[in-house]
Amino acid sequence: MSLAFEKPDIRYVLYVDEAGDPGLARIQPMDANGASEWLSIGAVLVRQERERDTVSWVQEIRQLINATQRPDLHFRGLNAARKALLCDHLAKLPLRCFALLSNKKNMLRHQNERVQAARPFNQEWFYNWCIRLLLERVTDFVEADALKTYGSAKHLQVVFSERGGMRYGQTAAYHDLLKEQARSNSTLLNKRTIKWKVLHPASNRIIAHAKNAGVQLADAVASSFYQGANTLSVSTWDPAFAKMLKPVIPTENGRHADYGVTLLPVWHKAKLTSDQEQLFRFYGYPIK
Repeated sequence: MSLAFEKPDIRYVLYVDEAGDPGLARIQPMDANGASEWLSIGAVLVRQERERDTVSWVQEIRQLINATQRPDLHFRGLNAARKALLCDHLAKLPLRCFALLSNKKNMLRHQNERVQAARPFNQEWFYNWCIRLLLERVTDFVEADALKTYGSAKHLQVVFSERGGMRYGQTAAYHDLLKEQARSNSTLLNKRTIKWKVLHPASNRIIAHAKNAGVQLADAVASSFYQGANTLSVSTWDPAFAKMLKPVIPTENGRHADYGVTLLPVWHKAKLTSDQEQLFRFYGYPIK
């Protein structure tokens, strides 16, 4: 387990962004003016020596889709043809993409009393829980890749796209709680665990979307999967863009489902519509 005073040996960088929102008090479609039905978290993983390449990759994409008027790349504002070109190019780059999607209908007005008791001001517990599940899968991939590539565990730096109102210090506090549970062997929901050997406690960064090319790529992942699941927006729903990313979505034992692409809750409890099922069936969920 990595300790805070150890100098990190960072060989991987993970860029994280989201589409939709984590609100649970009111949720569409049950509440007309509620929060989004879906929270989609997208992540792009690169080896550290490729970190600077993310700038040229975004420049290449912007030139390819003729979107050079603004200083940054936003997936949501592109038309369908440009989105397809972006995803096609992204799927050919030396990186890996992870997506975690929560259909929040079953979470309406849900309260996590245990977390709130431990962290009484933790208003971002649901977002942080989703980040935990994402990191369980990413750190598993990084640990295996590092052992194969370098012969030993190496550290991962996580770069979050800054979101207004989000207190990322609570994310760090939640990670401290999880590490303490890991030390005492008291982790709940321990089907998977974060591989703490590769996640250094002092390596996280928060940066504005416009100032970092990596988080702009993560935005494309989060938004393409959001668009593939969010059937409430009839005019924009289209799973084709997320499907195009399949070449760079990691697998576990040959399966993308519940690893490179994670659906919450489990598919047979999610009560998805037939349209919503399309994307997850494509990525290997055994939806009948």
